[in-house]
Amino acid sequence: MAIKSVKDVKRKEYYIFSPFLRIFHWIMASQIVILFITGLLITKPMNVSTTEPFFTITSMDLVRDIHFPAAFILCASLILRVYGFIVNKGDRLFPRVWEGHFYEETVDVALHYMLLKPHHASFLRNPLARMSYAALYVLLAIEILTGFAMYFMTNPSGTGGLLFGWVNTILGSEMMTHYVHHYVAWFIILFAIGHLYMVIRAEFMEGESEVSSMFSGKKILAHTPKDANELD
Repeated sequence: MAIKSVKDVKRKEYYIFSPFLRIFHWIMASQIVILFITGLLITKPMNVSTTEPFFTITSMDLVRDIHFPAAFILCASLILRVYGFIVNKGDRLFPRVWEGHFYEETVDVALHYMLLKPHHASFLRNPLARMSYAALYVLLAIEILTGFAMYFMTNPSGTGGLLFGWVNTILGSEMMTHYVHHYVAWFIILFAIGHLYMVIRAEFMEGESEVSSMFSGKKILAHTPKDANELD
């Protein structure tokens, strides 16, 4: 009996991602990369030798001048991304934690990507991705709050200091705010690495159009996804 390849299986097209989501997905992704690189340089400037600093005061100012606007762009993009949840059904990634089978399906998908299960049920948005994105948005919110708390502490009595100074109070000190900001950034990068692995695997090994869907807005699946009714 011949085994059908992914290309031989008849598949159905689903339009999911609006142009709104796709634009802000790529804006947020680019800003996260810029922020991470410039953040590392701010935390620990590079040296070309043990005696002469590669980054002078002037060039470090340039790094900060890139880092801070990128942070504001990321913040605006996150707010607009949340707005997209409201206006576009296909843009919603809410983990359906109130459904009992959600947790079992999340474990099934996780085991599949850990190479412990040969397959998982078909989804437009699989439950593991939903949980991961929910966690990412929490991490981004923490990163933005701690970042603004440090940024505006140059003028604690100003508007920014009054709006975000409570973050330092809750965390105990500005130094603790710095630590949280630093380590959350690494968690976001770990998410990005896992995200790349899963979407590339789904695109090229399982034919689920994960990568191409973030350009076209369309997913092409061989089986009817369990969450197809969410587009109605």
